[in-house]
Amino acid sequence: MLDMEPASTYRNSTFISTDSHVTEPIDLYAERVDRAYRERVPRIEVVGDWRSLLIEGLRPRKLMPASEREFAIVGDWDADDRRRDQSRDGVSAEVIFPTFALQACFASEDAALQLQLCRAYNDWAGETFGGRHELLAVGMVPMLDIDGAIVEAQRLAASGFRSLFLPARVPQRPYNDAEYDRFWAVAQELGLPLTFHSGTGHEPRVVRGPGGAVVNYILGAQLDGPMVMLTMAAGGALDRFPGLRVVTVETGAAWLGWIMTQADAIYEDHAAFAQPKLSLKPSELIRRQAYATFMYDPVAINNRAITGVETLMWGNDYPHPEGTWPASQEVAARQFDGVSDADLHAIVAGNAAEVFGFDLAALS
Repeated sequence: MLDMEPASTYRNSTFISTDSHVTEPIDLYAERVDRAYRERVPRIEVVGDWRSLLIEGLRPRKLMPASEREFAIVGDWDADDRRRDQSRDGVSAEVIFPTFALQACFASEDAALQLQLCRAYNDWAGETFGGRHELLAVGMVPMLDIDGAIVEAQRLAASGFRSLFLPARVPQRPYNDAEYDRFWAVAQELGLPLTFHSGTGHEPRVVRGPGGAVVNYILGAQLDGPMVMLTMAAGGALDRFPGLRVVTVETGAAWLGWIMTQADAIYEDHAAFAQPKLSLKPSELIRRQAYATFMYDPVAINNRAITGVETLMWGNDYPHPEGTWPASQEVAARQFDGVSDADLHAIVAGNAAEVFGFDLAALS
């Protein structure tokens, strides 16, 4: 780690971001996939007046006006740059998700292409961040081909990855499908937490026109959190595989108290129809095995008496503009005002350390 003076942190707490991003080099996909797939990799081209990201299976995504000559790379892959930036924000460690690959690796309906893209990113991320305890890069696992997903998950675990990243949605096969049990069993055996980043595995831009930026972020992306948790809790996967740990990322958590209370009530009121029969209430399964990450969510913090503090994790979404970086400490002072030191520690560091295997003593 760089020798630098970190930012003072709110109440001298250790902060771990469970939602950070790297702006990976777009060329890595063309360089690393098999030759037969190189014409189908994500790429940046000029479309009309915009420099746009082109992904098989999705509409072009505007990045910047074509008149601007160069990209400003924020959130790059140099470890020292990242530690400098995160230290400026009072963050000691981070769970790192990709940027272009968030949608690019899970968008195509071709399972073989998905696997090629995920393996290309995983190999690059392992080479770039491997061996740095405080920089935890997730390993991407496509789920269209469950047998292929099992092989890739095992390969990632053997390579030293400490977390797996699955698409938040698989339109062809929802996560309550019994076919996934083969994968859940392997994931439980490997002991790696499963992360589901919002807006992945589907087109999150559900509306166009006025209000689209707000509607799409909330309804097209953040609602992936309730979908993942309810499907896996009420669908029985968490019950059958009590060692699974499920983390929804950049989904916020204001909805968590709602789904926990309502799922229990509906499961009880519709007992004659609810399948499968669970050994615990849906909320108890969620509290035991599931977590939701947020950047700024005072409603989720206020609801912790309902959800339990053990379900909540914080992240600054570095370096994306909707996150709290580089003002996370100021934001923390606002949203954690009146929260006990024990609850603050659990949300901003303790839960993350337990799930992702961070050494708090070393980080401090």
